[in-house]
Amino acid sequence: MKTTNSVSILVLISLNFILFILTGCSTKTGLRPAENNGGIVLPDGFAALIVADSLGDGRHIVVNSNGDIYVTLRNLKDGGGVVGLRDTSGDGKADIIKFFGPFSGTGIDIHNGYLYVGADTIVIRYKLIDGELVPNLNYEVIAKGFVPQNQHETKPITFDTIGNMYVTIGAPSNACQEPDRTPGTLGVDPCPLLAQYGGIWRFKADSLNQDQMAQGYRYATGIRNAVALDWNKSANSLYALQHGRDQLSQFWPELYSENEGINLPAEEFFQVKEGSDFGWPYCYFDPFQNKKVLSPEYGGNKTDQGRCADKDQPIMSFPAHIAPNDLIFYSGNNFPEKYQHGAFIAFHGSWNRAPQQQKGYLVAFVPFKGELPSGKWEIFADNFAGSDSIMSPRDSKHRPCGLAQGQDGSLYIVDSVKGKVWRIFYKQ
Repeated sequence: MKTTNSVSILVLISLNFILFILTGCSTKTGLRPAENNGGIVLPDGFAALIVADSLGDGRHIVVNSNGDIYVTLRNLKDGGGVVGLRDTSGDGKADIIKFFGPFSGTGIDIHNGYLYVGADTIVIRYKLIDGELVPNLNYEVIAKGFVPQNQHETKPITFDTIGNMYVTIGAPSNACQEPDRTPGTLGVDPCPLLAQYGGIWRFKADSLNQDQMAQGYRYATGIRNAVALDWNKSANSLYALQHGRDQLSQFWPELYSENEGINLPAEEFFQVKEGSDFGWPYCYFDPFQNKKVLSPEYGGNKTDQGRCADKDQPIMSFPAHIAPNDLIFYSGNNFPEKYQHGAFIAFHGSWNRAPQQQKGYLVAFVPFKGELPSGKWEIFADNFAGSDSIMSPRDSKHRPCGLAQGQDGSLYIVDSVKGKVWRIFYKQ
C-alpha cells in the first residue's frame, strides 16, 4: 500500500513538472513570464511579464485596487497626459488602453477614490468611477501657484495617513548661482530660491484651490530636487531621494579633477521630518569622506564643513548622478520575507558622467527595519539600458522611471523612453 502511494505521488509530481514546462513555466498565479523577462535581469526566483509597450514617455505609475493601472506621461499622447491600462483576460497584459486628461507630468497617486495627478504647475484630481477605467474628467484643482520652471519642474506627490499631501518643488537651479551654471560664479547668499523652491510642501489632501505660498506649508527645505518621494506607512514617515548637484569639475576645475566631478556628490536618501534642512545649495554629501561639505559656490575647499555640519544627514547614499526617480516601500505578500517593508528605488540613469560611461538605469532594493535601512543596498532589476557601454542616455534602450505595487504584491516598473511597463512577481 505504501509502495502504491509512493508511485502515485511520483507520477503526480512528474505530470505537474511536465505541465509546468509545457505551459511556459507559468506560475501558480497563472501569469506567464515574458521571454528573457522582457529584457531585464532579476534575482533568482523572480520573473516579469510585459503589461504594455510603447505608451509614450512614461513617468510615474499607480495601480488601483481593482487592478487598473495609471501612468503619467511627460508629454501628451493621443490627446491625453495620463494612460489607463486594464487587463480583462487575467494574463497580466493590458488589453484596454485609454489616454485621457489635458495635463501631462510626473506625479500620480490614488487617494480616497480620486486619481491625483501632479503636473508641472498644478496638482489636480479626477473622481474614479466604479467599473470604469477612465475617471470623471471634470477635474478639481488641489494645489496651484507653482511657477513654471526650465529645470527640476516635476511635481511628485504622496499622501500620509491623516489627510495630507506632500509635493516636491525642485529648485530651478544647480547651485543657486546667478547666472546659473557658470564657471567660477559664487552662489547667492542667502539663496532666495529656498523661499519658494528646493523643498517639500504639505497641503491638505481634500481641500481645493490651495495656493503654494498662501495655503501650502514648507515641510522641509534644502532639497535640490526629489523626484523619488513616498510615505512609509510602516514607519509613519516621509522619505525622499535627492538628485545631487552637477558639474563640480566643469565649473571649479582648480578644485576638482574630472574623476571627482564624475563621482561627486552622492545621491542622498532622506528620512524627511517636519523642519528638516538637508543643506542645498550650501552643501553636498561626499561619500568618500562620509560627510556633508561646503559647496565651492559658498567658499568650500572640498573638505571644510562650515555651516554644513549642522544640516540633516542622509540615511544612505548612492553613486553620483544616477538620478533616483521613484521610491516605494514594499508591503505585499508575494515577495520573500527579506523584502518586507524594504524600499525599491528606480534610478533613471546619468547624463553627466562623460567622458566615462554613464551609470544607473536600474532598480535597487534597500532592506529596512523600523525607520532606517538594515543593510546595504543591492541591484534588484538591471539591464534596462540593454548594454554596459552607455555613453549617453540617448543610447539607453529603456530608463526605469516609475514604480508601483499591485494588490497581489507584484512590482510594476514603467520606462520613460518608450513607455514599457513590466510586472515583476515571485515564481516560487
